[in-house]
Amino acid sequence: MKTPVIVDAIRSPMARAKPDGALAELHPVDLLSQVLEQLVARNQLDPATVDDVICGCVSQAGEQAGTPGRLAWLAAGLPAHVPSTTIDRKCGSSQQAVHFAAQAIMSGTQDIVIACGVESMSRVPMGSSRMGKNTTGARFDERHAPGLVGQGVSADLVAAKWGLSRSDLDAYAARSHQRAHAAQSSGAFAREIVPIRSPLGLVSADETIRASTTPEKLAGLKAVFESEELSARFPQIQWSTTAGNASQMTDGASAMLIMSEERALQLGLRPRARFVAFDVVGDDPLYMLTAPIPATQRVLAKARMQLGDIAHYEINEAFASVPLAWQKELGADGERLNPRGGAIALGHPLGASGLRLMTTMLHALEDSGERYGLQSMCEAGGMANATIIEVLR
Repeated sequence: MKTPVIVDAIRSPMARAKPDGALAELHPVDLLSQVLEQLVARNQLDPATVDDVICGCVSQAGEQAGTPGRLAWLAAGLPAHVPSTTIDRKCGSSQQAVHFAAQAIMSGTQDIVIACGVESMSRVPMGSSRMGKNTTGARFDERHAPGLVGQGVSADLVAAKWGLSRSDLDAYAARSHQRAHAAQSSGAFAREIVPIRSPLGLVSADETIRASTTPEKLAGLKAVFESEELSARFPQIQWSTTAGNASQMTDGASAMLIMSEERALQLGLRPRARFVAFDVVGDDPLYMLTAPIPATQRVLAKARMQLGDIAHYEINEAFASVPLAWQKELGADGERLNPRGGAIALGHPLGASGLRLMTTMLHALEDSGERYGLQSMCEAGGMANATIIEVLR
Protein backbone atom coordinates (compact mmCIF):
# COMPACT_ATOMS: atom_id res chain seq x y z
CA MET A 1 0.00 0.00 0.00
CA LYS A 2 1.34 3.42 -0.94
CA THR A 3 1.63 6.16 1.69
CA PRO A 4 -0.22 9.38 0.80
CA VAL A 5 1.36 12.59 2.08
CA ILE A 6 0.41 16.24 2.16
CA VAL A 7 2.84 18.31 0.13
CA ASP A 8 1.04 21.65 0.35
CA ALA A 9 -2.26 23.18 1.47
CA ILE A 10 -3.49 26.70 0.80
CA ARG A 11 -6.67 28.74 0.92
CA SER A 12 -8.10 32.00 -0.26
CA PRO A 13 -8.93 34.76 2.19
CA MET A 14 -12.39 34.37 3.70
CA ALA A 15 -14.83 37.04 2.53
CA ARG A 16 -18.28 37.95 3.75
CA ALA A 17 -21.11 36.59 1.62
CA LYS A 18 -22.70 39.97 1.14
CA PRO A 19 -23.14 42.19 -1.93
CA ASP A 20 -20.19 44.31 -0.79
CA GLY A 21 -18.05 41.32 0.23
CA ALA A 22 -14.47 41.29 -1.04
CA LEU A 23 -15.09 38.28 -3.30
CA ALA A 24 -18.78 38.79 -4.09
CA GLU A 25 -18.11 40.01 -7.65
CA LEU A 26 -15.87 37.04 -8.45
CA HIS A 27 -17.33 33.96 -10.15
CA PRO A 28 -16.64 30.83 -8.04
CA VAL A 29 -14.79 29.21 -10.95
CA ASP A 30 -12.50 32.24 -11.17
CA LEU A 31 -11.96 32.10 -7.41
CA LEU A 32 -10.99 28.43 -7.34
CA SER A 33 -8.92 28.69 -10.51
CA GLN A 34 -6.59 31.20 -8.84
CA VAL A 35 -6.07 28.91 -5.86
CA LEU A 36 -5.31 25.92 -8.11
CA GLU A 37 -2.98 27.99 -10.28
CA GLN A 38 -1.00 29.13 -7.24
CA LEU A 39 -0.87 25.64 -5.72
CA VAL A 40 0.70 24.28 -8.92
CA ALA A 41 3.09 27.23 -9.36
CA ARG A 42 4.46 27.40 -5.84
CA ASN A 43 5.34 23.70 -5.89
CA GLN A 44 6.85 23.89 -9.40
CA LEU A 45 4.60 20.97 -10.27
CA ASP A 46 4.15 19.77 -13.83
CA PRO A 47 0.33 19.97 -13.97
CA ALA A 48 0.25 17.27 -16.65
CA THR A 49 1.25 14.74 -13.96
CA VAL A 50 -1.87 15.32 -11.85
CA ASP A 51 -4.14 12.27 -11.94
CA ASP A 52 -7.34 13.87 -10.68
CA VAL A 53 -8.86 16.98 -9.13
CA ILE A 54 -11.52 16.21 -6.50
CA CYS A 55 -13.58 19.26 -5.60
CA GLY A 56 -15.95 19.78 -2.68
CA CYS A 57 -18.96 21.98 -3.44
CA VAL A 58 -22.36 21.92 -1.74
CA SER A 59 -24.69 24.21 -3.67
CA GLN A 60 -24.18 22.73 -7.13
CA ALA A 61 -26.54 25.12 -8.88
CA GLY A 62 -26.20 28.22 -11.00
CA GLU A 63 -22.56 29.25 -11.29
CA GLN A 64 -21.48 26.17 -9.32
CA ALA A 65 -23.44 23.64 -11.35
CA GLY A 66 -20.93 22.83 -14.07
CA THR A 67 -18.33 20.65 -12.32
CA PRO A 68 -16.54 23.64 -10.75
CA GLY A 69 -13.24 21.83 -10.20
CA ARG A 70 -12.99 20.95 -13.90
CA LEU A 71 -13.91 24.45 -15.03
CA ALA A 72 -11.51 26.04 -12.55
CA TRP A 73 -8.66 23.79 -13.71
CA LEU A 74 -9.28 24.78 -17.32
CA ALA A 75 -9.77 28.44 -16.42
CA ALA A 76 -6.29 28.36 -14.87
CA GLY A 77 -4.90 27.30 -18.26
CA LEU A 78 -3.96 23.84 -17.00
CA PRO A 79 -3.87 20.66 -19.15
CA ALA A 80 -7.22 19.55 -20.52
CA HIS A 81 -6.53 15.82 -20.06
CA VAL A 82 -6.63 16.13 -16.25
CA PRO A 83 -10.15 15.20 -15.04
CA SER A 84 -12.17 16.39 -12.07
CA THR A 85 -15.19 15.33 -10.07
CA THR A 86 -17.38 17.09 -7.52
CA ILE A 87 -18.11 15.85 -3.99
CA ASP A 88 -21.09 16.82 -1.85
CA ARG A 89 -20.94 15.59 1.72
CA LYS A 90 -22.43 18.88 2.85
CA CYS A 91 -20.16 20.84 5.22
CA GLY A 92 -17.51 18.11 5.05
CA SER A 93 -17.33 18.03 1.25
CA SER A 94 -13.70 19.07 0.85
CA GLN A 95 -12.64 17.00 3.85
CA GLN A 96 -14.20 14.04 2.06
CA ALA A 97 -12.34 15.10 -1.09
CA VAL A 98 -9.11 14.76 0.91
CA HIS A 99 -10.15 11.29 2.07
CA PHE A 100 -10.95 10.15 -1.46
CA ALA A 101 -7.68 11.59 -2.79
CA ALA A 102 -5.61 9.87 -0.12
CA GLN A 103 -7.50 6.59 -0.56
CA ALA A 104 -6.88 6.66 -4.32
CA ILE A 105 -3.17 6.95 -3.65
CA MET A 106 -3.27 4.24 -0.99
CA SER A 107 -4.92 1.91 -3.50
CA GLY A 108 -2.08 2.47 -5.96
CA THR A 109 -4.39 3.67 -8.73
CA GLN A 110 -3.14 7.26 -8.60
CA ASP A 111 0.03 9.08 -7.53
CA ILE A 112 -0.80 12.81 -7.56
CA VAL A 113 -4.24 14.16 -6.65
CA ILE A 114 -5.41 17.66 -5.83
CA ALA A 115 -8.27 17.90 -3.35
CA CYS A 116 -10.02 21.25 -3.29
CA GLY A 117 -13.22 23.03 -2.38
CA VAL A 118 -15.14 26.16 -3.28
CA GLU A 119 -18.31 27.94 -2.24
CA SER A 120 -19.49 31.39 -3.25
CA MET A 121 -22.36 31.86 -0.85
CA SER A 122 -22.93 35.42 -2.03
CA ARG A 123 -23.48 34.31 -5.64
CA VAL A 124 -25.03 30.87 -5.05
CA PRO A 125 -27.02 31.14 -1.81
CA MET A 126 -27.24 28.15 0.51
CA GLY A 127 -30.15 25.91 -0.45
CA SER A 128 -30.18 27.01 -4.11
CA SER A 129 -30.00 23.42 -5.35
CA ARG A 130 -33.28 22.53 -3.59
CA MET A 131 -35.36 24.79 -5.82
CA GLY A 132 -37.63 25.53 -2.86
CA LYS A 133 -38.97 21.98 -2.60
CA ASN A 134 -39.08 19.51 0.29
CA THR A 135 -36.16 17.13 -0.15
CA THR A 136 -36.92 14.38 2.36
CA GLY A 137 -39.82 12.46 0.84
CA ALA A 138 -42.85 10.70 2.32
CA ARG A 139 -41.06 7.49 3.31
CA PHE A 140 -38.37 9.40 5.21
CA ASP A 141 -40.93 11.61 6.93
CA GLU A 142 -42.93 8.55 7.97
CA ARG A 143 -39.92 6.84 9.53
CA HIS A 144 -38.63 10.00 11.22
CA ALA A 145 -41.93 11.59 12.25
CA PRO A 146 -42.65 14.34 13.04
CA GLY A 147 -39.80 15.26 10.70
CA LEU A 148 -36.48 17.06 10.76
CA VAL A 149 -35.78 20.58 11.92
CA GLY A 150 -33.41 23.23 10.60
CA GLN A 151 -29.79 23.09 11.69
CA GLY A 152 -30.22 26.15 13.90
CA VAL A 153 -32.94 24.36 15.86
CA SER A 154 -30.66 21.33 16.09
CA ALA A 155 -27.97 23.63 17.51
CA ASP A 156 -30.38 24.68 20.26
CA LEU A 157 -31.31 21.05 20.90
CA VAL A 158 -27.61 20.23 21.29
CA ALA A 159 -27.16 23.14 23.70
CA ALA A 160 -30.08 21.91 25.80
CA LYS A 161 -28.88 18.29 25.87
CA TRP A 162 -25.35 19.22 26.98
CA GLY A 163 -26.44 21.94 29.39
CA LEU A 164 -24.85 24.82 27.49
CA SER A 165 -26.12 28.27 28.43
CA ARG A 166 -26.44 31.35 26.24
CA SER A 167 -23.46 32.85 28.07
CA ASP A 168 -21.42 29.71 27.29
CA LEU A 169 -22.18 30.07 23.58
CA ASP A 170 -21.46 33.80 23.47
CA ALA A 171 -18.21 33.45 25.41
CA TYR A 172 -17.06 30.76 23.01
CA ALA A 173 -18.01 32.87 19.98
CA ALA A 174 -16.10 35.88 21.29
CA ARG A 175 -13.08 33.68 21.93
CA SER A 176 -13.19 32.46 18.32
CA HIS A 177 -12.87 36.04 17.09
CA GLN A 178 -10.16 36.82 19.62
CA ARG A 179 -8.09 33.81 18.62
CA ALA A 180 -8.51 34.46 14.90
CA HIS A 181 -7.60 38.11 15.39
CA ALA A 182 -4.47 37.12 17.33
CA ALA A 183 -3.48 34.71 14.54
CA GLN A 184 -4.08 37.32 11.86
CA SER A 185 -2.21 40.04 13.75
CA SER A 186 0.81 37.81 14.38
CA GLY A 187 1.02 36.74 10.72
CA ALA A 188 0.11 33.14 11.56
CA PHE A 189 -2.24 32.94 8.57
CA ALA A 190 0.29 34.36 6.11
CA ARG A 191 1.68 31.04 4.89
CA GLU A 192 -1.71 29.46 4.26
CA ILE A 193 -3.47 32.33 2.49
CA VAL A 194 -2.87 33.09 -1.18
CA PRO A 195 -3.99 36.46 -2.60
CA ILE A 196 -6.97 36.57 -4.92
CA ARG A 197 -7.57 39.08 -7.69
CA SER A 198 -11.16 40.27 -7.76
CA PRO A 199 -12.91 43.02 -9.71
CA LEU A 200 -12.57 45.12 -6.54
CA GLY A 201 -8.80 44.62 -6.33
CA LEU A 202 -6.38 42.25 -4.62
CA VAL A 203 -7.75 40.40 -1.59
CA SER A 204 -5.06 39.09 0.74
CA ALA A 205 -6.59 38.88 4.24
CA ASP A 206 -9.71 37.49 5.90
CA GLU A 207 -12.41 40.14 6.23
CA THR A 208 -14.71 38.19 8.55
CA ILE A 209 -12.82 38.61 11.84
CA ARG A 210 -14.35 41.09 14.29
CA ALA A 211 -11.63 41.97 16.80
CA SER A 212 -14.01 44.07 18.91
CA THR A 213 -16.47 41.24 19.56
CA THR A 214 -17.17 40.61 23.24
CA PRO A 215 -19.59 38.32 25.10
CA GLU A 216 -21.41 41.43 26.30
CA LYS A 217 -22.02 42.65 22.74
CA LEU A 218 -23.12 39.20 21.62
CA ALA A 219 -25.56 38.98 24.53
CA GLY A 220 -27.61 41.74 22.93
CA LEU A 221 -28.40 39.70 19.82
CA LYS A 222 -31.75 38.01 19.41
CA ALA A 223 -32.11 34.22 19.24
CA VAL A 224 -33.09 33.53 15.65
CA PHE A 225 -34.81 30.14 15.54
CA GLU A 226 -37.51 30.45 18.21
CA SER A 227 -41.18 29.93 17.31
CA GLU A 228 -44.34 29.02 19.20
CA GLU A 229 -44.70 25.74 17.31
CA LEU A 230 -41.12 24.67 17.99
CA SER A 231 -41.26 25.80 21.62
CA ALA A 232 -44.30 23.57 22.12
CA ARG A 233 -42.56 20.68 20.41
CA PHE A 234 -39.23 21.13 22.24
CA PRO A 235 -39.97 22.67 25.67
CA GLN A 236 -36.40 21.90 26.81
CA ILE A 237 -34.88 24.45 24.43
CA GLN A 238 -33.80 27.82 25.88
CA TRP A 239 -33.31 29.37 22.39
CA SER A 240 -29.73 30.58 22.62
CA THR A 241 -28.43 30.38 19.04
CA THR A 242 -27.90 33.77 17.39
CA ALA A 243 -26.19 35.17 14.32
CA GLY A 244 -23.26 35.99 16.60
CA ASN A 245 -22.60 32.50 17.94
CA ALA A 246 -23.09 30.73 14.61
CA SER A 247 -20.76 30.44 11.62
CA GLN A 248 -20.69 33.24 9.07
CA MET A 249 -21.81 32.72 5.48
CA THR A 250 -18.66 33.22 3.46
CA ASP A 251 -17.05 33.05 0.03
CA GLY A 252 -13.82 31.04 -0.17
CA ALA A 253 -11.76 28.31 -1.79
CA SER A 254 -9.04 25.91 -0.62
CA ALA A 255 -6.77 23.27 -2.14
CA MET A 256 -4.33 20.55 -1.09
CA LEU A 257 -1.63 18.75 -3.04
CA ILE A 258 -1.53 15.07 -2.07
CA MET A 259 0.99 12.57 -3.44
CA SER A 260 2.39 9.18 -2.75
CA GLU A 261 5.44 9.62 -0.56
CA GLU A 262 7.53 7.89 -3.21
CA ARG A 263 6.49 10.33 -5.95
CA ALA A 264 7.00 13.37 -3.72
CA LEU A 265 10.56 12.31 -2.96
CA GLN A 266 11.22 11.60 -6.64
CA LEU A 267 10.14 15.15 -7.46
CA GLY A 268 12.24 16.65 -4.67
CA LEU A 269 9.15 17.82 -2.77
CA ARG A 270 9.03 17.65 1.02
CA PRO A 271 6.18 15.64 2.54
CA ARG A 272 4.75 17.88 5.25
CA ALA A 273 2.29 15.45 6.85
CA ARG A 274 0.85 11.98 6.56
CA PHE A 275 -2.63 10.64 7.22
CA VAL A 276 -2.92 8.52 10.36
CA ALA A 277 -6.59 7.56 10.16
CA PHE A 278 -9.92 8.46 8.51
CA ASP A 279 -13.53 7.95 9.50
CA VAL A 280 -17.00 8.99 8.48
CA VAL A 281 -20.16 8.15 10.42
CA GLY A 282 -23.81 9.06 10.80
CA ASP A 283 -25.67 9.99 13.98
CA ASP A 284 -29.14 11.15 15.07
CA PRO A 285 -30.60 13.16 12.14
CA LEU A 286 -32.78 15.27 14.46
CA TYR A 287 -29.83 16.45 16.55
CA MET A 288 -27.91 16.51 13.25
CA LEU A 289 -24.75 18.18 14.59
CA THR A 290 -23.52 15.55 17.05
CA ALA A 291 -21.75 13.11 14.72
CA PRO A 292 -18.27 14.62 15.36
CA ILE A 293 -18.44 12.90 18.77
CA PRO A 294 -18.71 9.28 17.53
CA ALA A 295 -16.54 10.12 14.51
CA THR A 296 -13.77 11.25 16.87
CA GLN A 297 -14.15 8.16 19.01
CA ARG A 298 -13.98 5.88 15.98
CA VAL A 299 -11.03 7.58 14.31
CA LEU A 300 -9.06 7.50 17.57
CA ALA A 301 -9.81 3.79 17.92
CA LYS A 302 -8.62 3.18 14.35
CA ALA A 303 -5.41 5.06 15.10
CA ARG A 304 -5.02 3.33 18.49
CA MET A 305 -4.67 6.73 20.09
CA GLN A 306 -6.20 8.69 22.96
CA LEU A 307 -7.56 12.22 22.68
CA GLY A 308 -4.72 13.38 24.93
CA ASP A 309 -2.23 12.27 22.26
CA ILE A 310 -3.57 14.98 19.93
CA ALA A 311 -2.08 18.47 20.16
CA HIS A 312 -4.59 20.32 17.97
CA TYR A 313 -8.33 19.78 17.46
CA GLU A 314 -10.31 21.38 14.65
CA ILE A 315 -14.05 20.92 15.25
CA ASN A 316 -16.05 23.03 12.84
CA GLU A 317 -17.86 25.91 14.48
CA ALA A 318 -21.09 25.56 12.54
CA PHE A 319 -22.67 26.76 15.77
CA ALA A 320 -20.94 27.35 19.11
CA SER A 321 -22.87 24.46 20.68
CA VAL A 322 -21.17 21.95 18.36
CA PRO A 323 -17.54 22.23 19.54
CA LEU A 324 -18.68 22.90 23.12
CA ALA A 325 -20.79 19.72 23.23
CA TRP A 326 -17.91 17.80 21.64
CA GLN A 327 -15.50 19.19 24.23
CA LYS A 328 -17.83 18.44 27.13
CA GLU A 329 -18.66 14.91 26.00
CA LEU A 330 -15.04 13.92 25.36
CA GLY A 331 -13.34 15.93 28.12
CA ALA A 332 -11.16 17.76 25.60
CA ASP A 333 -8.67 20.50 26.43
CA GLY A 334 -10.21 23.82 25.37
CA GLU A 335 -6.77 25.32 24.71
CA ARG A 336 -6.21 22.76 21.94
CA LEU A 337 -9.66 23.30 20.41
CA ASN A 338 -9.64 25.62 17.37
CA PRO A 339 -6.66 27.60 18.74
CA ARG A 340 -6.65 29.97 15.75
CA GLY A 341 -10.38 30.53 15.79
CA GLY A 342 -12.97 28.80 13.68
CA ALA A 343 -15.95 29.33 11.41
CA ILE A 344 -17.62 31.78 13.80
CA ALA A 345 -14.77 34.19 13.10
CA LEU A 346 -13.43 32.95 9.77
CA GLY A 347 -16.67 31.92 8.14
CA HIS A 348 -18.00 28.71 6.64
CA PRO A 349 -17.88 28.56 2.83
CA LEU A 350 -19.55 25.15 2.79
CA GLY A 351 -17.65 23.26 0.09
CA ALA A 352 -14.29 24.79 1.03
CA SER A 353 -14.51 24.54 4.81
CA GLY A 354 -13.16 21.03 5.34
CA LEU A 355 -9.93 21.92 3.61
CA ARG A 356 -9.82 25.37 5.22
CA LEU A 357 -9.78 23.69 8.63
CA MET A 358 -7.13 21.18 7.59
CA THR A 359 -4.97 23.88 6.03
CA THR A 360 -5.07 25.93 9.22
CA MET A 361 -4.40 22.86 11.36
CA LEU A 362 -1.39 21.81 9.29
CA HIS A 363 0.23 25.24 9.50
CA ALA A 364 -0.53 25.62 13.21
CA LEU A 365 1.04 22.24 13.99
CA GLU A 366 4.13 23.16 12.00
CA ASP A 367 4.41 26.50 13.80
CA SER A 368 3.98 24.96 17.27
CA GLY A 369 6.31 22.03 16.67
CA GLU A 370 3.55 19.61 17.67
CA ARG A 371 2.90 16.30 15.95
CA TYR A 372 -0.75 15.18 15.71
CA GLY A 373 -3.93 16.99 14.70
CA LEU A 374 -7.53 15.79 14.61
CA GLN A 375 -10.33 17.34 12.58
CA SER A 376 -14.05 16.63 12.47
CA MET A 377 -17.04 18.52 11.21
CA CYS A 378 -20.79 18.07 11.44
CA GLU A 379 -22.69 17.61 8.19
CA ALA A 380 -26.35 17.96 7.26
CA GLY A 381 -28.39 14.84 7.84
CA GLY A 382 -26.42 13.93 10.97
CA MET A 383 -23.03 12.89 9.53
CA ALA A 384 -19.38 13.73 10.22
CA ASN A 385 -15.95 13.08 8.77
CA ALA A 386 -12.91 12.76 11.00
CA THR A 387 -9.22 12.84 10.08
CA ILE A 388 -5.99 12.51 12.06
CA ILE A 389 -2.80 13.82 10.49
CA GLU A 390 0.82 13.62 11.63
CA VAL A 391 3.23 16.41 10.80
CA LEU A 392 6.54 15.16 9.42
CA ARG A 393 9.78 16.88 10.46
